[in-house]
Amino acid sequence: MSKDRMISFPDPAAVIDIMRETAEAVILPRFKSLESGDIQEKTGPEDLVTIADIESERRMTPILRDLLPGSSVVGEEAVAADPAVLDNLTADAPAWIIDPVDGTRNFTKGNSKFCVMVGLVHKRQPVLGFILDPLGERCAFAVRGEGAWMCGYDGKEERLSVLAPRPSSKMRGALNFRFLPSPLKEEMKERAETEVGDHFRFGCAGHEYLSLLTGEAHFAMHPKNMPWDHVAGSLMHQEAGGFHARFNKRPYYPDQLDGGLLMAPDEASWDDLREKLWP
Repeated sequence: MSKDRMISFPDPAAVIDIMRETAEAVILPRFKSLESGDIQEKTGPEDLVTIADIESERRMTPILRDLLPGSSVVGEEAVAADPAVLDNLTADAPAWIIDPVDGTRNFTKGNSKFCVMVGLVHKRQPVLGFILDPLGERCAFAVRGEGAWMCGYDGKEERLSVLAPRPSSKMRGALNFRFLPSPLKEEMKERAETEVGDHFRFGCAGHEYLSLLTGEAHFAMHPKNMPWDHVAGSLMHQEAGGFHARFNKRPYYPDQLDGGLLMAPDEASWDDLREKLWP
């Protein structure tokens, strides 16, 4: 990684250390060990929060803020308690974005598809992004303008790149229809069965982004743009050579919570997928 950046942000290794220490201290000890009182509903039975989410965000918030003096923090659980915290996304100061446990429902079920995500936004642009897979002992990260990398717990780093484009019928990817309105949802599901190749859903945006970065998938679609789900991954995807945009093909900004996101290997394949999936 280049040490000379136009803007001085923290060393990625320092952020990865914070995420690893947090996962080892408060997340992994609770994996497959949650008690009934450790899980709560937020907006409903599909929207859960655990003691691991709460404690990991609480632990990382002051440490990240101290790592970059003058920065703010936008955590998923902090926003759940006070939506005004989202205003930090459009402030002049850099803002850390924390998803303390992405894939919380998987985590509560003992499913290994969960991760920790941290991003840094400055002037509405993602500039740093991290996805920690603690069970896989790996962390993907990206620095704006410098590429995307996978760092193993053994210290080895590998540069990441997206798969080469293919016709949509031969691509594999993640499709999330959950927040689409009817009848659009049903129509898109039907088109997906005939117009695109194999598709899946992990229930964890972070692992779906990892699949784009490690040669397991060509594309991903998400109807909802919560910043903690997409700031880190969208930057990595871009730095790995991919193309992404909102469903109307306008650029993605972290403060825009609607409009969806579609990821593809390049712009031409994005156009192809957009045409094939939407009625």
